[in-house]
Amino acid sequence: MTMNLGPMFEPFELKSLTLANRVAMAPMTRNFSPDNVPGDNVVEYYRRRAEGGVGLLITEGTTVNHAAANGYPNVPAFHGAEALAGWKKVVDAVHEAGGKIFPQLWHVGSVRKEGVEPDPAVPGYSPSGLFAPGKHNGKAMSKADIQDVVTAFADAAQDAKAIGFDGVEIHGAHGYLIDQFFWEGTNQRDDEYGGSLANRSRFAIEIIEAVRERVGPDFPIMLRFSQWKQQDYDARLVASPEELEAFLKPLADAGVDIFHASTRRFWEPEFEGSDLNLAGWTQKLTGVPTMSVGSVGLTEDFISGTFASQQESVEQSGIDELVERMNNHEFELIAVGRALLQDPEWLVKVKEGRLDEVEPFARKSLTQLY
Repeated sequence: MTMNLGPMFEPFELKSLTLANRVAMAPMTRNFSPDNVPGDNVVEYYRRRAEGGVGLLITEGTTVNHAAANGYPNVPAFHGAEALAGWKKVVDAVHEAGGKIFPQLWHVGSVRKEGVEPDPAVPGYSPSGLFAPGKHNGKAMSKADIQDVVTAFADAAQDAKAIGFDGVEIHGAHGYLIDQFFWEGTNQRDDEYGGSLANRSRFAIEIIEAVRERVGPDFPIMLRFSQWKQQDYDARLVASPEELEAFLKPLADAGVDIFHASTRRFWEPEFEGSDLNLAGWTQKLTGVPTMSVGSVGLTEDFISGTFASQQESVEQSGIDELVERMNNHEFELIAVGRALLQDPEWLVKVKEGRLDEVEPFARKSLTQLY
């Protein structure tokens, strides 16, 4: 029996992008690309989710061409002939299966530790050499370093368009490099890239503008941002709708077409006095389409349900509230993470009302690629 899922299965169009539905696969780091090159197993991993009916796939984080961009083993690069050839195979497989795909372009910043590939001697780079407030790690970036990274993001976006991706997502969330510039706790600069939130956003704005210049006006640019950081789950960039609007409007003006507002639980309100979540407020304040995310189909968020929990699996939940929020046009798109990681056919089973056949998320799925 087919479930009534409201706008989840309505098409979505934006510039050159047309999606069959409004469900995306959230970006999830997988660590299955030896020598930083995605292989045939990565191709099939993305193909299966496209065959499962997911409208848009956002890849795992892929590192831009900067010596300090990577922070983890076996993470795929988004530069160099071999890595880009691997990603071209992914793009072709997803398109053959009827899906669309964005790469997530990533620089980890001061999360990087010496000893990590590709060059173990390279330290982390960040606005002020801070991993978290008061915690030093690596190098404070010079203005020349900043421009090198801006260029690296622009180069990656240009390559993405050239090999057939349908848009790009810029990773500006979760305490990685761009977010380290946003966050006052890790950005203690006294030049034009530090101080006010407007100044701390300058680095991201320059990246977005450079990407837009390379890809042209019709190629979609998505920005992922968050209040929370992996260094501090309670961190907040802004404390009110007014502050959020002031933060987001310059980013939209720079060229963001979709905001991917990352939260740990999509059903939680962002500010007192309203049920709107972060994506809902973002769309209301900017008029830009937004994507929400956060424990869709699960009862626990990623942190508590995956790493902190002693349970081997996480209980499934209904999606009634998700459907209600989308019916209310709180946000246009929804990203699904662990549910699709565990079960490539999750969306088909949900659509057909076969919820009893959905495989519950288990931590062991993080250790394999299927």
